[in-house]
Amino acid sequence: MRTSEDRSFLIVLVVISIAFGWVLWPFSGAVLWATLLAIIFAPFYRRVLDTFPGRQNLAAFVTVLVVIVMVLIPVAIVIASLIDQGGELYQRIQSGEISFAHPLQQLKSALPAWAGSLADRLAGIDLSSLRERLSSLVVPAGQQLAGHALNIGQVTLEFAASLLVMLYLLFFLLRDGDELTARIRDALPLRPSHTAEILDAFTLAVRGTIKGIVLVALIQGALGGLIFWLLGLTAPLLAGALMALVSLLPVLGSALVWVPVALYLLVSGAVTKGLILLAFGTFVIGLADNFLRPILVGQSIQMPSYVVLLATLGGLASFGANGFVIGPLVAAMFLTVWHIFISSKARQEARK
Repeated sequence: MRTSEDRSFLIVLVVISIAFGWVLWPFSGAVLWATLLAIIFAPFYRRVLDTFPGRQNLAAFVTVLVVIVMVLIPVAIVIASLIDQGGELYQRIQSGEISFAHPLQQLKSALPAWAGSLADRLAGIDLSSLRERLSSLVVPAGQQLAGHALNIGQVTLEFAASLLVMLYLLFFLLRDGDELTARIRDALPLRPSHTAEILDAFTLAVRGTIKGIVLVALIQGALGGLIFWLLGLTAPLLAGALMALVSLLPVLGSALVWVPVALYLLVSGAVTKGLILLAFGTFVIGLADNFLRPILVGQSIQMPSYVVLLATLGGLASFGANGFVIGPLVAAMFLTVWHIFISSKARQEARK
């Protein structure tokens, strides 16, 4: 039975740990991504270390440089291009160069008279005023986007500080990762077998989430941006980024972007482009997930699509942009601990 001193020490331990977490919270995003990148690039770090035995600092430094070249620089280029193309798209919509009212008017003209009037009555829409209604929605959204672009400039220093913290922490997580893992194993008040299974499951969940969800989403976004560019459509990079974002959601995914655009092209008279986009979206973008996910995930934790959907949406609602990784990770760990519990219970019952 624990003494009062032991219980008091546990209370102090919990309180100080919570206080330390609160102190680190402003850099929680940096800590999260440093940890994720350390887990993902740990195999590369070990290969570099095998090439230069005993040179842990050099191996960690080379790995950080690889992360900068392969991850950070491309992301910075994409973000800058997104801001530029987003502003261009906003200007074209505001000037009327891109209009939603004209294709809908063409669609109404193609319908029989009774169908057009019925559609107007059911929807309660006067197509003559549809342009003004859409403009009243799009223009404030564009103004808000422009405002966010200004905010990006205002928080550049804060972003740079978080980036430096992430890279600094990444270096030490790579160099001292094995020692830190051993300390975590010793500190967790669990059975050694349970601790090992949970930590291994967390590593698999991180790699499975990044490779099976994020990387597949990036590939689908790249394919979507490519077909937009080949068809000469507006803002292909922006469209690709949107497809990559919605590809994180199972079921519909990138179709939430390319299907409406394809329908817009068909209605506006660009039938060939619309059919090409529909075919490419269905047979290339849509099937990429089915072919790539099993290859990239491998033996990582598998989760039903509805669990991934709920976890991703819940993560985004609770943690913002970082939630698209945190949500599936929490769901994967939830399934892992319950699997351990059920397996332990089954073994205990088998011994009786």
